Amino acid sequence: MPLVKVMKNKISSSKVIKCRFDPHIFLPQISGSRIAINVNASAQRLLRRRHPWLFESSITRISHEGKSGDLAVIFDNRKKFLAIGIYDPASPIRVRILASGKSATINPAWFLNIISTAHEKRSSLLSTETDGYRVVSGENDGLPGLVIDRYADTLVIKIYTPAWIPHLYNVTAALLEVLPLQRVVLRMNKLTQAQTALLYGLKNADVIYGDKLDDIVIFKENGILFEADPIRGQKTGFFLDQRDNRARVEKIARGQNVLNLFSYTGGFSLYAARGGAASVTSLDISKPAIAGSVRNFALNYNNAVIANCQHRYIADDAFKAMENLATTDKRFGVVIIDPPSFAKKADEIAGALRAYSRLVKLGLDLLEQHGTLVMASCSSRVKADDFFSMIFETAKSAHYSLKELERSAHAIDHPIGFPEGAYLKCLFATAQHRR
Repeated sequence: MPLVKVMKNKISSSKVIKCRFDPHIFLPQISGSRIAINVNASAQRLLRRRHPWLFESSITRISHEGKSGDLAVIFDNRKKFLAIGIYDPASPIRVRILASGKSATINPAWFLNIISTAHEKRSSLLSTETDGYRVVSGENDGLPGLVIDRYADTLVIKIYTPAWIPHLYNVTAALLEVLPLQRVVLRMNKLTQAQTALLYGLKNADVIYGDKLDDIVIFKENGILFEADPIRGQKTGFFLDQRDNRARVEKIARGQNVLNLFSYTGGFSLYAARGGAASVTSLDISKPAIAGSVRNFALNYNNAVIANCQHRYIADDAFKAMENLATTDKRFGVVIIDPPSFAKKADEIAGALRAYSRLVKLGLDLLEQHGTLVMASCSSRVKADDFFSMIFETAKSAHYSLKELERSAHAIDHPIGFPEGAYLKCLFATAQHRR
């Protein structure tokens, strides 16, 4: 059945569906035959603790080799139900768990309940002049390998495995029941994009519901306007996870000269400006990101405080630029360091900690006496305790004393549902150089 007809059937009859899927595309039907899997004792323990992944190495017996996206039912050594999930024959994560402990029927109603529950947890955001937030945070909201972000009237579904393709009907239908917005964009990670035989004609950045999108989307975050690029932008178009930390920066920025490193499109910079910073310097190696920062400031020039803030832009490597700035007399009251993930694999952890340490030292050298360091990490493999210890050890060895103001972690729309889901950590601390 062509997807446009399936979509009409899945969404309530009161909605008028205009789907941009090619009507000649036929997505695979979910097999009625469930894959039966037995697993070893270690996996049984993890699944009883509701871990969302089953690795191929943990499987002791499988009834048959299923297709990508088939439903797999997992049993313990006594043939009792443990979990059900979607099967991914090409991934070391062989099954992504949808329900555990108690048997569940994975159907349209199930998806509607999962997405409704996730969005209800974010309901407080709707009273904060915010229409840009994460609606579903993958494993942490019960849909492993899939995230959904909202940018004003645009929803972006990003999948990290082609095993989600057979379930897009139900996911999109449920999503539009909860948030009947203008369009839905489909994004895929690079590994998924490369598995073209399993995509059934779908491509990264396809608009799968609503009107075609050729340009950026403007959304609000705590009353500040930002642009997002759901088609070409990083992740789903913006970095939504730092919203709360940006708001914290706004509260400490008044009268300060602020340096925002790895600034991307100026999120922290805009909050600092609205907080009354005397000046803000945005530094990023990407010239397109810097250009985005310029545009975001222009979007908010109706706010006199933002318009009056002196804003400087530097397109350069952060390490190099920080070393150059240290040779001048310029110092800052607030230094924000929010680098990309330095450790995507276990063998990169030590190198990541060294890179973070170097950034801390360079950042401290650019602070005024009693200035505030804001140091963040989005590397899930670098544990919070190791990260915070590294900051204080680096400061001590560089003859700085730190007064901790706050440690922060995940915002309400980026919950932590399992240990590997904890990635974001940030320290706010004032620094004094012990001469």
